[in-house]
Amino acid sequence: MKALKLFIGAGFGSGYAPVAPGTFGSLLALVPAYFSLAFHPIFGPLLFMFVFSLLCFWVGKTCSEVWGADPGKLVMDEFAGQAIVFISFSATFDSRDWIWILVAFALFRFFDILKPLGINQIQKLKGNWGVLLDDILAGFYALLCLKTLIFLVNYFSGS
Repeated sequence: MKALKLFIGAGFGSGYAPVAPGTFGSLLALVPAYFSLAFHPIFGPLLFMFVFSLLCFWVGKTCSEVWGADPGKLVMDEFAGQAIVFISFSATFDSRDWIWILVAFALFRFFDILKPLGINQIQKLKGNWGVLLDDILAGFYALLCLKTLIFLVNYFSGS
């Protein structure tokens, strides 16, 4: 069971990347987050976020015991945070979506890495709460920026 928890906590192996494990975890999270939209544009990503948040709590203690406090290999929190960015994403499931998916990814990584606007303070919460909630807040800020960019592009392009 311990090995399974470590594998899940490492984002199904993506957290074992020798450099930037959070980026690799977020990148892998794009696939199920995007396809969660097929379920529902709002409830799909929310369900995805909820399931991966629960998984983060389930594996968190084991991962911390083996890898230390808030370890870089633990990227299940990135899965939960990345899902937030896709709430109400208007997916047409064609190639035009990939530009916005890459923008969503970049925005999430920006907020997750730099931790502005209170994200750094949230990360200091005890236990798994800080590990998870900083990514949830980073995802929320990325969502706000993404929606603003989509609005501005559509407004100025006449779409």
